[in-house]
Amino acid sequence: MTNYGGLPGEFSGEHNAAIVILPVPYDETSTWQKGSDKGPDAILEASANMELYDIETETEVYLKGIYTSDPVTEKTSPEKMVEAVFFRVRDFLDKGKFPVVIGGEHSVSIGSIKAFAGHYRDLSVLQLDAHSDLRNEYEGSENNHACVMARARDVASIVQVGIRATDSVELSSMDKERVFFAHQIQENDAWMDRAVELLSANVYITIDLDVFDPSIMPSTGTPEPGGMGWYQSLRFLEKVVAKKNLVGFDVVELCPATSNKAPDFMTAKLIYRILSMHFSKNTPRK
Repeated sequence: MTNYGGLPGEFSGEHNAAIVILPVPYDETSTWQKGSDKGPDAILEASANMELYDIETETEVYLKGIYTSDPVTEKTSPEKMVEAVFFRVRDFLDKGKFPVVIGGEHSVSIGSIKAFAGHYRDLSVLQLDAHSDLRNEYEGSENNHACVMARARDVASIVQVGIRATDSVELSSMDKERVFFAHQIQENDAWMDRAVELLSANVYITIDLDVFDPSIMPSTGTPEPGGMGWYQSLRFLEKVVAKKNLVGFDVVELCPATSNKAPDFMTAKLIYRILSMHFSKNTPRK
């Protein structure tokens, strides 16, 4: 397995690394296109081809150390997988690391969110996603990919951005004051400050890659037309990171295609950009 960024040992060892990448190649509850279990390896492979200098922040975040952990391979049930992710993330938090979970389908986020909620007071979860994922149960499990934000709301406040697909059964439990639908945010960035204001002091971000328009992110299991663009998303994330304490995040639902590596690279770059934003807050620019 390639480590994230293809980093030499001095920057990729666990002991000195501030950042941990935790792969979770799980794809057992997906309900349309399969293949997100191959997402973590595709992200890691693509990341080895990135330039490690971040132009916008004028920093090189890999110097903080980025350790790529052994993957979570539990597949017995969604509940067992969630538990396994929970314990792995909690262990890294107890060690003072900054964990980043890479999926895999969206259900892998549940265990991570629970671990962060137990570690941080005043936590909110920011979801960037095409789907609201608010079902309380789906296909016999409360830990299905369609239930992620219902489980997140069990332990934290939530804000949802980029939503453009939901089921009518989810509407009764949806707080529309905390949802920024895709069709409402396309014309300008005025919504961004309001969304940031709704977040608490400590923020965990969960990014389902189908939040992006499929013209730039076709490699997802359930692509929806009309999503967010690259720079719009980064402008919003920059505001979140600047005004709140980002404690960790996950990026899920890459379903890689052998014929198009661009989405794999985009995902690896997205992770690096968010890390650069966060760790540059207290780092003097060159």
